[in-house]
Amino acid sequence: MAYYHPEPKYTHGDQLKVGILLANLGTPDAPTAAALRPYLRQFLSDTRVVEIPKAIWWFILNGIILLIRPKKSAEKYALVWTKEGSPLLAHAQKQATLLRGFLGQKIKSPFAIELGMSYGNPSMQSAMAKLRAQHCDRILVMPLYPQYAASSTASAMDAVFRVLLKTRNQPAIRSIRNYHDHPAYIAALASSVREHWQTNGKPSKLVISFHGVPKVHLTSGDPYHCQCHKTGRLLAEALDLAQDEYMIAFQSRFGKQEWLKPYLANTLTALGQAKIKRIDVICPGFSSDCLETLEEIVIEGKHIFQSNGGGDYTYIPALNENEAWIHAITSIALENLQGWVTTDWDKNLAKKQAEMTQLRAQAINQMTHN
Repeated sequence: MAYYHPEPKYTHGDQLKVGILLANLGTPDAPTAAALRPYLRQFLSDTRVVEIPKAIWWFILNGIILLIRPKKSAEKYALVWTKEGSPLLAHAQKQATLLRGFLGQKIKSPFAIELGMSYGNPSMQSAMAKLRAQHCDRILVMPLYPQYAASSTASAMDAVFRVLLKTRNQPAIRSIRNYHDHPAYIAALASSVREHWQTNGKPSKLVISFHGVPKVHLTSGDPYHCQCHKTGRLLAEALDLAQDEYMIAFQSRFGKQEWLKPYLANTLTALGQAKIKRIDVICPGFSSDCLETLEEIVIEGKHIFQSNGGGDYTYIPALNENEAWIHAITSIALENLQGWVTTDWDKNLAKKQAEMTQLRAQAINQMTHN
């Protein structure tokens, strides 16, 4: 078996393009235990996600978790699965389609956009293969994680580099590390909150919740915690909220070790016991609604808050296909594509140059064989 992936067919004169790879976490192919098992195995085997010695974790993962969790997770996925399939995948595909249109209005030089997942399908390998098949010799990797974390952004980059390890003719690569404080991203968040409040009114408290990670990640140098707090602060400032009108929390704790605090479950319990009349919850770390937001936040979060005496509970959806968000990722992409794309590209001139390249290649080929 060959070590390198096969190279796409190329003819001298083929138009080279710039590729944009939108990277996200991933999703199972179906809300079933059979589909969840390989997805969870791939996800939880990533040392970026679980930093436990491999030998110990192998027994825990294969001897306990993969025997129990697939069925339970499948039941939760079934609650949020849509006619379009996985909500995360459906939203991400729509974002890619909209970004093509928005970028097409900004630049004339040829480009291609593909969606790749760190785990599950469409895989990072398939996305890279599609871009290279379209003759992309330069690729911008844009993780759909505003806040950098080793367990999300770095994991996505690992998946890309694993593909490059087996690529003979590697494209030039650029990557976007984070945009947690980018003005366009903050503006898109603030706009979505204002739109929600125009329809539903302003709550007693806005809870800004992020996906949690073990505290040891922070103490080991991961900037995620600080970037989450900055996003929360900037969003509150954009909404003109006083200090007592919002809170920042972290959800999805797993296992017994200490994670980033305050925990969302504890926060919701305390707010409910304080008889707060209404809270809104927003999760700025998610570009697309998914199992975590639609089940853990919408269903479980509401139950915790109201079962402890709280009043109304509303979740403000992720940015999804929000126009302000598509404008934001267009702006962020363009900033990172400088020198690679242009508004001055001339299709007819490019065609002539391609024809000349073909003629020169044919001439060299003839000289070689004479």
